[in-house]
Amino acid sequence: MIKLSAVYLLAGLMFAGFALFSAGDRANSKRFGNTAFWGLTALSFLAGDRLGDLGNGVLVLSLALLAGFGLLGRGQPATTTPDERMALAQRFGNRLFIPALMLPLVVALGVLVLKPIQFGGIALMDPKQATLISLAVAVIVGLVTALILLRQPPASPLQEGRRLADTIGWAVLLPQFLAALGAVFALAGVGAQIGHLVTTYLPVDTRFAAVTVYCVGMAAFTMLMGNAFAAFPVLTGGVAIPILVIHFGGNPAVIASIGMLSGFCGTLMTPLAANFNLVPPALLEIPDRYAVIKAQIPTALLMLIVNTVLMYVLAFQ
Repeated sequence: MIKLSAVYLLAGLMFAGFALFSAGDRANSKRFGNTAFWGLTALSFLAGDRLGDLGNGVLVLSLALLAGFGLLGRGQPATTTPDERMALAQRFGNRLFIPALMLPLVVALGVLVLKPIQFGGIALMDPKQATLISLAVAVIVGLVTALILLRQPPASPLQEGRRLADTIGWAVLLPQFLAALGAVFALAGVGAQIGHLVTTYLPVDTRFAAVTVYCVGMAAFTMLMGNAFAAFPVLTGGVAIPILVIHFGGNPAVIASIGMLSGFCGTLMTPLAANFNLVPPALLEIPDRYAVIKAQIPTALLMLIVNTVLMYVLAFQ
């Protein structure tokens, strides 16, 4: 059976490739910092389950120190020039989209066709992780398709991936860290404490007030955490389940889905979601680093209002 460990192996090998190529990049004055950072990241994916709690804690602290002390630099891998890219674009035309289109096609094939397949009563892939496994397979298929179609060197995907990863820097790992932080908060009982504060100091005696507190709270807590996945277990465990589901009898599926979407409204409005809101201006060299956030705030507020109304109408039928 293909399990999620295969996806972790694939990601670990990718980061190990980044570390290897970073070590040989003499154009980067901080190449050894990059090598250590991507090497430790590779180690976490390849052997994190074998390091134990202490080992993983030291590894995360090491990553934070490397990033916090400015030991990461921007690599200069060999790549095509803008003129060469324009020539390639004109040469291949719409065929450039073929590798990208392979991703949704292969993922759909994996979930709908490969997931039910069994051999001797054993599933081909872990049914609980079929989507992620299919996505990893789709990436490999798309990569091979791109190499054959564009006739690029086999090392070019790793070099271009390293260039992008070095440009984004430590923020590449931010979603993973924030999602883990949400799980830590949930285990520490933060959700229960927030639920106590909400019921004590906020007016949640009516259904609409409780819905508003949960939706706005998801957005606000996401702005503080930088990630809706980190806010979700805390606010859902502290507010949604005890008040909206148990007390008011709401539909948990509707409440959870709209609650997560309310959290994403907060993602649009916070610089802590650096990979979404600060990285694009940096990559596009926009002078105002908060330009993306400023453009997204009106849409986020409107969506938050709509989400609140939808939850109130749909979750309690």
